Amino acid sequence: MSVWFITGSSRGFGLEITRAALAAGHQVVATARTADTVRKQLPDAGDTLLTVPLDVTDPQSIQTAVDTAVERFGRIDVLVNNAGTGLLAAVEESDDAAVRAVYETNVFGPLAVQRAVLPLLRHQRCGHVINISSIVGFATAPGWGIYASTKFAVEGFTETLRTELAPLGVHVTLVEPGFFRTDFLDPASLQSGNDVIDDYAPTAGAMRHAAAGLNHAQPGDPAKAARAIVDIAATPEPPLRLPLGADTLAAFDAKLDSFRKELDDWRHIALSTDHD
Repeated sequence: MSVWFITGSSRGFGLEITRAALAAGHQVVATARTADTVRKQLPDAGDTLLTVPLDVTDPQSIQTAVDTAVERFGRIDVLVNNAGTGLLAAVEESDDAAVRAVYETNVFGPLAVQRAVLPLLRHQRCGHVINISSIVGFATAPGWGIYASTKFAVEGFTETLRTELAPLGVHVTLVEPGFFRTDFLDPASLQSGNDVIDDYAPTAGAMRHAAAGLNHAQPGDPAKAARAIVDIAATPEPPLRLPLGADTLAAFDAKLDSFRKELDDWRHIALSTDHD
């Protein structure tokens, strides 16, 4: 039995991971800005579920939640950085306030939560950090530039974190879901740019239209994804990357093929810049 600490647990992936971890026999600290909503959706969880309010943009809220978790269960074994928000707009359409708000939640939030939990994992010399990225954390698309950039940041510090924590016995995994049938595309989770620029209608505008039509009709099953995440956390050598969904695999394969072709096409230029 492990103790899971999950952010953004009131809905979507966070709620499903909480449900799957409980079903697997684990103890779960489910955190959210409105933590009571988690208990209402999981009324039969009993003492194995602790719900705690947590705002990932508030350092004191984070530390209080971690302290409460340790006071109740004595340890934390698996950290799932799931809380996040989206922004669907062309890069130029994304105003400064909206960009900063997304970075506060998606980048500075998980960094702050990690700083609060990692001392425990280092002391234990075991544990697992699972950071939720996205299909666009590796292969982006029009309209997702700012959101993708936050996930690129998560991918960058998570890759490095893996190398830093490996000698200490702590595992690190990036989960990269495609489009799953959560409420991520709802207005409550996904912001749009305030100033729509007509020139981007065929690109970011088309993506906005497509996302609205895809809402709650996404191909991915979040319950299956949650069970996969809980399963890999139980393996002795979990992966650095866990892409989820056929759409993610197709996008990743296409990017890798494109990257390899461009690398080969321009290799002679790269090699020409070394000292003779």
